Amino acid sequence: MTSRLFRNAVLVFLLAFALLAPLRAPAGQADAGMAGRIGAVVSRAVAEGRIVGAVVVAGRDGKVLCREAFGMADREAGVPMRVDTLFRLASMSKPFVSAAALALADAGALSLDDPVTRWLPYFTPRLPDGAPAVVTVRQLLTHTAGLSYGFSDPPDGALARAGVSDGLDRPGISLEENLRRLAGVPLAFAPGTSWRYSLAIDVLGAVVEKAAGLPLPEAVARFVTGPLGMRDTTFVVADAARLAAPYVHGKQPLHRMADPEVLPTSGAGIRFSPARATDAAAYPSGGGGMSGTADDYYAFLEAVRRGGGGMLRPETARAMTTDQLGGLPVGLVDKGRTFGFGGAVLVDPAQAEFPGRAGTWNWGGVYGTHFFMDRASGLSVVVLTNTTTDGLSGAFPAQIAQAVYGE
Repeated sequence: MTSRLFRNAVLVFLLAFALLAPLRAPAGQADAGMAGRIGAVVSRAVAEGRIVGAVVVAGRDGKVLCREAFGMADREAGVPMRVDTLFRLASMSKPFVSAAALALADAGALSLDDPVTRWLPYFTPRLPDGAPAVVTVRQLLTHTAGLSYGFSDPPDGALARAGVSDGLDRPGISLEENLRRLAGVPLAFAPGTSWRYSLAIDVLGAVVEKAAGLPLPEAVARFVTGPLGMRDTTFVVADAARLAAPYVHGKQPLHRMADPEVLPTSGAGIRFSPARATDAAAYPSGGGGMSGTADDYYAFLEAVRRGGGGMLRPETARAMTTDQLGGLPVGLVDKGRTFGFGGAVLVDPAQAEFPGRAGTWNWGGVYGTHFFMDRASGLSVVVLTNTTTDGLSGAFPAQIAQAVYGE
């Protein structure tokens, strides 16, 4: 299994799963033992101290085959994990905000080819040579806008000098102020000419606000979480007692995440503030600011798998899991994958060394979460852990995928 962390860094927010095996068990046979196989993988990871706790929900063709909690939600307080535990979703927020934008497009409230300045007149970043650039809503959705993330830039890079937040810390500024700072930083490349994981979905969140005429949390509730009955998925956690404590494990010994904490990368590092999840004053980061449960996320994946679930038109739901780059290289996603709307799309299972089918849609969050949805196989799988980076990348996600497919 190969997994790339953002440009030589620890993290990918993007997911690599599973070693490809030459043979796959028939669906019925694989399904019969799925819960046991998944349980064995997660229990071993907990016992070995690679993750502290997790909740997994997995199903095929609408039938839930595994719904189980493992380990501890708060190790120091002795609180066990429960299936209704809340997790910080980080970049697994991106599919929700992307879906909200697509729902607005379905309703005719915006066009994916709108220039962003139609909605945010102040958002006018320029090319590296100072020439003007036009960024579209579609380019935000596909991370082809020329934007970046501070954690993948040098510590003294332009984003750091401008004081731009990546959406995981608490900088004490508004969403608009953060985007104004971002707009003052030159683009990494001409929009539409390359792909780079970035703050684009934070910008998209501000577009959604303007197009919907609502604050972003209300817009996401109206167009995504509300129609799907996702009552626990929000930008601000109301019941902190249900929120899993965050932990860090990887190159460092397993420990409870501090607040603030910086996870080292080859760039400026990822700046965390776990308390952001309960802070109503923190601006709503469309790219990383939501929390929720595994049940809610499974409901969202099932809606996309089944054709929109009343949230999106069937063709729009399918577009989320379809290549939107037209062959444009995706240098920061694992080989064999391209990008749709809201997540990576598997195009070559053999090259990606993933046991699913072409069209599998996946993504993850830096707090230690990931999902994949394989429409061709009827599968939706959500794995929420409270441990970065092991819950996101490396051996654990690969073993989960092997367990799901019965390999």
